Amino acid sequence: METNKPPVIWLNVAIFSVTFAIAAIATPLYAYYVGFDWAQIIMLLVAFSYCGMSITAGYHRLWSHKAYEANAVLRVIFAIGGAFALQNSILHWSSDHRIHHRHVDNNDKDPYSAKRGFFYSHIGWMLREYQASRYSDYSNCRDLQKDNVVMWQHRHYTLLAIATNFGIPLLFGVIHGDIWGALLLVGVVRLVLSHHTTFFINSLAHIWGSQPYTDKNTARDNGVLAFLTFGEGYHNYHHIFENDYRNGIRWWQFDPTKWLIKSCSWFGWTKNLRVCPADKIEKARATMVLQSLQKKLATSPNNQARLARLEEEYDALMVKISDYYVAQKRMMELRKAKLVKHYENFEFVQQYEQMKHHLEEQRRAWRRVTAQYA
Repeated sequence: METNKPPVIWLNVAIFSVTFAIAAIATPLYAYYVGFDWAQIIMLLVAFSYCGMSITAGYHRLWSHKAYEANAVLRVIFAIGGAFALQNSILHWSSDHRIHHRHVDNNDKDPYSAKRGFFYSHIGWMLREYQASRYSDYSNCRDLQKDNVVMWQHRHYTLLAIATNFGIPLLFGVIHGDIWGALLLVGVVRLVLSHHTTFFINSLAHIWGSQPYTDKNTARDNGVLAFLTFGEGYHNYHHIFENDYRNGIRWWQFDPTKWLIKSCSWFGWTKNLRVCPADKIEKARATMVLQSLQKKLATSPNNQARLARLEEEYDALMVKISDYYVAQKRMMELRKAKLVKHYENFEFVQQYEQMKHHLEEQRRAWRRVTAQYA
């Protein structure tokens, strides 16, 4: 139990407390006595989405993890949106986040370690000067210090934060004809939603959900959180493959941040989108299934034969995955060079098709044995 707690950051306490109180009390009263129309609600969603995507696509995947590159215009848009989201500068946010990934779940080094409890990881870590000695140390972000947009936003963050959080709601309120309604809905409610949905990734996404890729940290995959956080809820995947520009890798997984980054690449606004090799992803999933069933079968001495068969099928799957993806890489090179139909590659093409067929067979065998033992 902590006896000498760090000093309270009263500005943060005031911002979080006052905005939440206004959103929870004043906004419902205003809705009851005055009311909001669809234009205001749509503007709330637009502003909330702008803030959220500036954090997920900008602060997180672009700057913290260098998962892709973006042109100057898009970087400026994200930088302004990040100030609007009121979550500190790109440089500061990214520095915290890189430390989090390097020391995840380490109570002494992870800025928002989930092992210190829900409240701490959600908001408590920002209410006291737990990282006071590191506030000016951005040595882990030397690459970002070479980005003119990052440093421009860092130098003028306070001005940008005030201008966006008051200016945008006020401008909309003047145009729409309801300044107080705009300040409440687009100003305060939007800010509270933006804050706490983002904070869910530090807290709930390390508590609630599944671990299909790794159990070496507390990160979880959760489709509900993905819906609330523009795709960031597939956090277990992210913590093992952090430089992938995607979090939801399946076509049906809700990841609008991924869709935004990909669609921008069609216009040349983003480039060098990084993805984790498919063989590593498949191996990680299979390894987690193996470990889970090993624990289950190991509890009974009568399961030794089943355990041996499970491990045999796993080993066979690993070999076939490796062989196939090596061959697939060469096949892609041949296709790119338009050499697939050349006579000297005929034997390899046949071998490639056989490897593909054998891998599919082994995948089916793996699914059968895991379903049986589960």
